[in-house]
Amino acid sequence: MYFFKPVSDEVRLFQHKFRDHKKPMKLILASIFASIAAIFQSAGGFLPGIGLFLSPLATAPILLCAMFSIPFGIMSCFLTIMLLFILQPTELIIFPFTTGMLGLGIGASFSFFRKRISIIAVGAILLMLGIMSLLFVFRFPILGPVVSDSFSFVAAGGILLFTFLYSWLWVEISLILFNRLKRIMI
Repeated sequence: MYFFKPVSDEVRLFQHKFRDHKKPMKLILASIFASIAAIFQSAGGFLPGIGLFLSPLATAPILLCAMFSIPFGIMSCFLTIMLLFILQPTELIIFPFTTGMLGLGIGASFSFFRKRISIIAVGAILLMLGIMSLLFVFRFPILGPVVSDSFSFVAAGGILLFTFLYSWLWVEISLILFNRLKRIMI
């Protein structure tokens, strides 16, 4: 079945080859990914309207960097947070809980799990926890007036369904991007 096919074998092979690259090249790559993520994430504040469509693309650089190497993915995520502090401080609460957490979760899960469903589930659970933390703990209206700041099982179920579909989309996008970048970097 589609969800139970192993998808992480190529990623693990590439991670072993990526370890052979020199450290300055890895640092430059992580910095470039962080810069791209910061630009995409801050686009929501700089370009009202179209920026809201560009902002979710900040997941891709963090996800790819974490697929290459988990420590460099974490470094890229923290560097993105520092860049957002300078570029768009209003995005500082959104990025670590949503976009950054999803990218790190999916990227790192390629190292730990083999099957597509496990990788999707990790991303969905982390994104759901991030969204629910923003909504119900910090009372930050990340979903606007659609969901109130008081907990309900209907809202939690809707968020879980959304995060599963969104995580699935990002797993498929990441596999396509990974295969294209792999050819360039090897």
